[in-house]
Amino acid sequence: MPSTLHWIFALFSAGGLLLALAASVHALLHKRDPRAALLWILVNIALPYVGALLYVMFGVNRSWRRVRKLEQIHHSSLLAEPDPQLEAAVDTELKASQIRLGAAVTGLPLTDGNDVEPLYNGEGAYPAMLEAIGAARSWIYLAVYIFEDREPGRAFIEALTAAARRGVEVYVLLDGVGAWYSLNRTRRRLKAGGVRVTMFLPPELLPPQLQINLRNHRKILIVDGELGFTGGMNIRAAHQVRSAPPKRATRDTMFRVRGEVLAQMEEVFAEDWLFATGERLPARLFSELHAGDMLCRTIVDGPGVHIYTLINLLVGAFSMASKRILIVTPYFLPPPELTAALQAAALRGVEVVVQLPENSNLPYVDWATKKILPGLIDNGVKVCWGPPPFDHSKLLVIDGYYSLVGSANLDVRSLRLNFELMLEVYSEALGGELERHIRRLQAAARPATAEELRTKPLYKRIWYAIWWLLTPYL
Repeated sequence: MPSTLHWIFALFSAGGLLLALAASVHALLHKRDPRAALLWILVNIALPYVGALLYVMFGVNRSWRRVRKLEQIHHSSLLAEPDPQLEAAVDTELKASQIRLGAAVTGLPLTDGNDVEPLYNGEGAYPAMLEAIGAARSWIYLAVYIFEDREPGRAFIEALTAAARRGVEVYVLLDGVGAWYSLNRTRRRLKAGGVRVTMFLPPELLPPQLQINLRNHRKILIVDGELGFTGGMNIRAAHQVRSAPPKRATRDTMFRVRGEVLAQMEEVFAEDWLFATGERLPARLFSELHAGDMLCRTIVDGPGVHIYTLINLLVGAFSMASKRILIVTPYFLPPPELTAALQAAALRGVEVVVQLPENSNLPYVDWATKKILPGLIDNGVKVCWGPPPFDHSKLLVIDGYYSLVGSANLDVRSLRLNFELMLEVYSEALGGELERHIRRLQAAARPATAEELRTKPLYKRIWYAIWWLLTPYL
């Protein structure tokens, strides 16, 4: 009997060792970040069987073949030559250089004749979005990460189903993980109302698909090719700041979009729909009327495109800034290249301001962030802690004319793991409005200092550093 137990234990140990070795080799060969590879190897060694299971669930991109398909779709449909006439229309070489950079890293042309208007919080955005849905004549595309099955979500469900009943083609794309915030009730209500609704990479048991990465974090609403919305806002009660409970209230910003750039936004939705369903949506007609004088381009980021698209664009934009870089982001865990670019800009005299919530809804991200902030502050980057309510906006303005807005946070998850949509806007009108908004936020915030972070109790600094080590997973 002891001999039998000995053999069982030996086989169990050997199996754990082989699984740990296989998972470690896979991480070594496939992880792009050496810190992520090293951490997964350590987890596999320290936790036999459990480490390998965690790696399969959270570390392995089992959807990569499908993501490759999306990459092929993207390159076949969106690549275009930049327009030299638009480059010539701008008034400085720096602007022309930034336009060329955007074309080079995205392959997308800059469009003119656009108008982009910020809408703050649910009080500003939801009525405008519902009005657009209510006026729809032909078709509606909606992609969102979280769509709650309570007000204001119920109002959106009713508006979308009413549109479907009057003959409008309504397509709704919900993220497979984000949909569980409402336990899939939103999906069932929409389907019952005649809305075409599908899930983007939903977790499944058979075949096993428990991937929590590769989330579709984009927010897109397009109505009849004439009016669109994008930004960082989900459809949930927390964004109605005046009526939400103080501890749940969440500020955010959406943007109402008109003009030629809507065709690029529609193409992104159509790609995601094709990826999720295998169905190619019909070609749509877009209004060719110029809605304004803003130059715009969509920035498509995520595993379906070059993994460093947004990172490369941001590094280039920071390096070209001559006066100021103003940033609002809920989560701030930039990769080293972005940290270096921000520090370099500050050291050459550019005003660099990063506005962060003092307490976000993800405490572990806040802890990791506090580990990296002293180095940035030492090199001239100003960091401000915003008071409640929690600000979920994603805003970037450079020199008052270049704005980058949309769904991406400045963290590893948005920059490398999620599917994101940003809007690049060349406009002093929009840039000026967003600068004034950010300055108001800054005036209500308190500055962070390197001293306050370095003089935290030792146990807190160790705690921050531990979570910073986990940055590749956050």
